[in-house]
Amino acid sequence: MSRPIVIVGAGLAGLSAALAAAENGIKAKLVSELPSERAQSVMAEGGINAALNTKGEGDSTEQHFADTIAAACGLAAPNAVRGLVEAAPDIVRRLLSLGVQFNMSGFDDIDLRNFGGQRKKRTAFAQSDTGKQIMAAMIDEVRKYEAKGLVERYSHHAFMTLLLRDSVCCGCAVRDCYTGELVPLDGGAVIVATGGMHGLFGNTTGSLLNTGAAAAELFRLGVPIANAEFIQYHPTTAEHGGKRFLISEAARGEGGRLFVMRGGKPWYFMEEKYPEFGNLMPRDIVSREVWEHGKSAQVFLDMREIPSEVMKKKLSGIIDDCIAYLRIDPQKEPLPISPGIHYFMGGIQVDGRHRTVFPGLYAAGECCCQYHGANRLGGNSLLGAIYGGAIAANSAMDELSDSAKTTMPALPGAAAPQEALNKLNSVMQSSLGIVRDRETLVAGLAELEGMPGNLPLLGRAVLMSAVRREESRGGHFRSDFPERDDDRFLRATVARFDGSRITVSFEKIQEGR
Repeated sequence: MSRPIVIVGAGLAGLSAALAAAENGIKAKLVSELPSERAQSVMAEGGINAALNTKGEGDSTEQHFADTIAAACGLAAPNAVRGLVEAAPDIVRRLLSLGVQFNMSGFDDIDLRNFGGQRKKRTAFAQSDTGKQIMAAMIDEVRKYEAKGLVERYSHHAFMTLLLRDSVCCGCAVRDCYTGELVPLDGGAVIVATGGMHGLFGNTTGSLLNTGAAAAELFRLGVPIANAEFIQYHPTTAEHGGKRFLISEAARGEGGRLFVMRGGKPWYFMEEKYPEFGNLMPRDIVSREVWEHGKSAQVFLDMREIPSEVMKKKLSGIIDDCIAYLRIDPQKEPLPISPGIHYFMGGIQVDGRHRTVFPGLYAAGECCCQYHGANRLGGNSLLGAIYGGAIAANSAMDELSDSAKTTMPALPGAAAPQEALNKLNSVMQSSLGIVRDRETLVAGLAELEGMPGNLPLLGRAVLMSAVRREESRGGHFRSDFPERDDDRFLRATVARFDGSRITVSFEKIQEGR
C-alpha cells in the first residue's frame, strides 16, 4: 500500500490537495492547528476567477491569461498561468455542483462581476462570502473521505520541522497543541499549505494564525524563498481590533468609488487619472494612489450610488460587517479607508508542478511563489489555492517516496518571545511600506541583525530581497528606483540560507512553451 501524503494546512489549498489524493485512493494526513472552519480561506469575500463568459463579453481563457500575466508584471511563469486559467471554468462548475451558492444570472448561468485589472466580468461570487461558501462545500466533500478512512485529521497540531533522509522529505514532526507531545508523521510526501507570512507583520487583513512559522522553518532547513519583496497592499481596509479590516474589492466591482474632498466637493481621483479602469485598476496601483492622496487628506470609499437591490443581492455581507464592526452604514455614508497588507505573492519556491528543492516536499496556496508574479490579480487567490493544491497532490502521488525516517530530528529553537515578535512586526511594517527605499530597508535589516529565531531570519531574507531589487515593479515600489528595469530585473528574486548566511540571487522566469 502506498505511503500517505502529509498535508500541513487545512485551508482551501490543503483541502484541495487532500481531496485530490483521496479521490485517487491515497491516504492523506491533514494537519492544522485549528479546524478548517477557522482557516483564512473562510475570510475571502470577493470571488473566484474563471472565463465563463456568461455576460456575452467575449471573454476567454486567453484573455484571463493575458490579464494575469500583465498584472504579474512579467514575473509569472506562462506555463503555470496557462494551466491555471484553462482549469478555472471546470473548477468553478465543479464547485457549483458541490453546492456552492454562487449568485446566478438568469436561469442557470453563474453571475460574474468586475474585479481589478480585468477587462471582462470574470469573477464568480457568492454575495460577499465566497470563501465561506467554497470552504463549506470543500469541507463537506472531504468529510466523505474522512468517513472512508482516506483522510485522517490532525487538528490542533502544529508543524515543527521536516523528517529528512538524505535530503529526501519523508514526513514531518508536529506538536499536539493540547498535550505538547511531539508526534512524527511518516509520509511518502509532504505538502505545505500554510498560508502567507502574515505573522512577520502582524497588522494585516489576514488571519493572525498565519504566522509564517512553517515557511521560516523550511527556509532555515535550506528551502529557497522566491519574490519575497512582492507584498500586496489592499487599497480599501480600515483599522479594527489591532488588525486590518478588509472592505472587499467587490464593493468597487459593483460601483463603489474612491474620493477625497477637494474644494469642498468629492474628487474621484481614480476615475480622472485612469479613465479606462477607474477604481478597478490593479491593486498595486490603486493602493499607491490611495496612499499618496491619503498623505494630505482622508480617502473615502463611496458606495451610496450602488442600487439597493445590488447591495442586497451582492454585497450584503460587506454592509453587515461594516455596520457591526465599523459602526458605519455604507448605504448612508462613505467609509474612511487606507491601504493594508493583504497578500504575499512571494513564498516557498516551487516549480511548475509545485515541487520544492527537497524531493518529496511540495507547497501550494499563498505560502508558495507560483502564479502571481509581482502582483496578484483580484479573484485569482481562491483559484490558485484550489488548482495549486490539486497539482501538488498529483505531483506527490506520481513521486511518492519510499524513504523512511523514524527518529525525531533536531527541532528549531524556542519561538521568539512576544516582545521580540512585536519588534519584528514593527520593523517589517516600517521598512516594507507601499513605498520603500534603500535607507529604510537597510535600517530595518540592521534592527533585525542578531535577533534569534526563524521568523527574524525569514524577515531578513524578505528585506534583503527588497534591497537587491533596485527597481519598481508591481507590489514593490522603490522611491529611489521608481522605474521598471526589465534589462536587470525581469527575473525572480531567490533567497537562500546555508545554515550560516543568507544570499539573494536572481533567476530567469521560465519561458512559455
